This record gives sequence, C-alpha cells and structure tokens, in this order.
Amino acid sequence: AMALEPDLVRQVREEMDKVEIMEGVWDPSFIGESQHDTATHVVSGEDNASTRTRVERIRSDIRKWREKNNVNGHVTVIWSASVERPSEADYASTDDLLNAIYDDGNKDDISPSMCYAAAAALEGCSFVNGGSQNTLSSAMNGLFDENYRKADAPPACPLSKFAPYSSDMAYCLGTDYKAGQTKFKTAAVEYLRALGLAPRVIASSNHLGNNDMLNLTTKKTLNAKMRVKSDIFGPWEEKDLDHKVCVMYTEFIGDEKRDFVEYTSLGFLGSPHTMVTYTRCMDSILCVPLMVDAAIWCDYFVNHKVSKGDAARATAYLFKVPEGEAKGVDPGFFHQMSELEKVLEKTSGIELTVSKKRKIDEVDSESDIIAMGVKKGIISEDQAAALRGLK
Repeated sequence: AMALEPDLVRQVREEMDKVEIMEGVWDPSFIGESQHDTATHVVSGEDNASTRTRVERIRSDIRKWREKNNVNGHVTVIWSASVERPSEADYASTDDLLNAIYDDGNKDDISPSMCYAAAAALEGCSFVNGGSQNTLSSAMNGLFDENYRKADAPPACPLSKFAPYSSDMAYCLGTDYKAGQTKFKTAAVEYLRALGLAPRVIASSNHLGNNDMLNLTTKKTLNAKMRVKSDIFGPWEEKDLDHKVCVMYTEFIGDEKRDFVEYTSLGFLGSPHTMVTYTRCMDSILCVPLMVDAAIWCDYFVNHKVSKGDAARATAYLFKVPEGEAKGVDPGFFHQMSELEKVLEKTSGIELTVSKKRKIDEVDSESDIIAMGVKKGIISEDQAAALRGLK
C-alpha cells in the first residue's frame, strides 16, 4: 500500500522485524482470488483439519501470546483481515453454533472470522469485527454473554466440550470500521437534517488501489462491503432516501483513497439543495486509531463492569453498521458520540460538558429555549405547551 514514507519504514524496520507474526486461519473460498497467491503464512496440517481444530489453534495462540507478553489484563481480538464473503451458516442458538464448531464432520459454511470470534469468547477476550462480513450473528453474540459462559457448565451443555474456558466479561462489537469519509457522511447528513432539509439522494463514489480494494474486485467479497456501505442510514428508515455507493479499484492511486459525494435535499417549498464533498485520505492509516479506541474502550468497560448493551452503544461511532446490541442506534455521528458520553458519565460520575449542553430536556427554565420564547413574547403559553408535547 506504501502508506508510510520510505525513510520512516527504514527507521522502524529493525524493530518491526522482531515482531512475531502468527500464522492465520484462512479459507480460500471466503476471500477474493487475488489474495490466494500471497496467503503463505497460514495454519496448516492437523490444526487446519476442521473448524474445531482451527478454533483450538487460535485459543492456543491467544494463551501463548498472553503468557509470552505477561498480560494479566483484558485482551481484545480485532479482525482487520481481508473482507470475507458472507457466510451462509445460520444458527438458531449459541448451543447450535458450538455443536457445529465441535463436530469434525460438519461441513457448514463457518468463516475464519467466526472461528476467531468464537475463540476470543472462549478465552474471555473481546472481539471486534473490523471487516464487512456477517460474523456477528445472534448466536455468536450469545457466546459473549458471561451468563452463558458460566463456570462448570453441565455435561449436556455444548460449552462443556470446550473446557477449560473463560467466564470473564467480554464484548462482541462491529461491524466494519467507520473512518474518514463515511464518518463525515453521517455527520454531514445529520447537519442537513438539523437545517430542516430532507435528504433525498446521496450518491457516493470512491476509488483506490490498495490490497483491500483489490480483494473487492471479486463479486462475492464486494457484496459484503456494499451491504454495510449502503446500510449506514438504515436505522432512520427513510424510504424516500436514495443512497447509492460505487467503489472502484484503481491500482495507480494506491492507498490514498479519493471519495466524491453529492448530497441532494429538499428545502422550503420543495426547493432542491445540493452539496458536494471531496475527500483524499490514506485509507489504511485511518482505521488504526479506531483499533486502538476499540481495545482501550473494551479494557475500560470491562474494568468498570459496563453491560454488553451499554458497551455496544457507546462504541457504535466506530462502525458503519453497529450490530448486536447496538443495532438500531441513530446513525448520526453526534448522536453516537452522545451514547459514549452517557456511558462515561455513568462510570465516572462526572457530567461531561458537551453532553450537558445537549441535554435540553434537563436544563432549568431560564435556559430552556421554549421558556425563553414565552419570556420574550415570541410565543404564548399555549403554544409553548403544544411544543413541549411534541417531545
């Protein structure tokens, strides 16, 4: 991708060469053909014989990494590999998922990312789905419930087959990091709505030439990416909003993504309003701070015993399509940041300044905008009562 300047690469080469890179679990059917020739550092042999052995290999790698680095705190496993095609495996319950993983003769369509997520849960680690694939099913989310992973599961419970396992609190978060232009897109549409405009068409195109986009030149993986890119405004359920996205692989551009978005809205008397944005950014670099955020928040939330639901909603700002217990969170960027503030207020006992300013419903009557309107004679008491009834 050539995201870093050659001189910076030279300065960190010696240190980076000492970092041990673990072999990865992979299945060629889940990624684009463009990735097959370069997938050389992968789990093979008996460890790759079945879904169960793949999961156990990942669990072993997690334990060894903890021991080698003397880690006694919370660990977060982050999926930042190539986007997979959607898995066709669908399980009604967590028990069914674990039975399928344990059955060496099972041929279900279980993806590598599902193996990493299951292994993370069994080791008491949080899992973050930074890709676009459908890893976070309800059955998978259930595996991260510490009430499900109770110590000493009865023999009849599929969980007992994976003993010893961890009952520690852990989170399952995702899906697909919302960085750069997508994050701005949600903030821009929130801005247009705040102006009283009604967004009708959002037409977006972006092109770049890194390996991630090369993987998307295969239709099966492109479908997974387009699902999340096109669904970022889903929770608003606006049938009149036509949101279109086009992505293109252009090798010459490398990692410096180019993004063009045209926003067309309707204003007063149906008058059209059009706004255009153009963004250039290093695609690979944008996601790294989000990975750091995710790991830090997971550690912080575990230490403060934050519930799965609160943790998922608080980290919704990190993802294009918040799933699991964050599903349905308002896609507006500032709304999502307020979810994070609410959780931080709960855990710290300190009311955050930005959040305090936004709590219109809780401020005293002197600063209440409706009360101010009455005081200045702009509206009557009856009109004020009617306005308050709209909340």
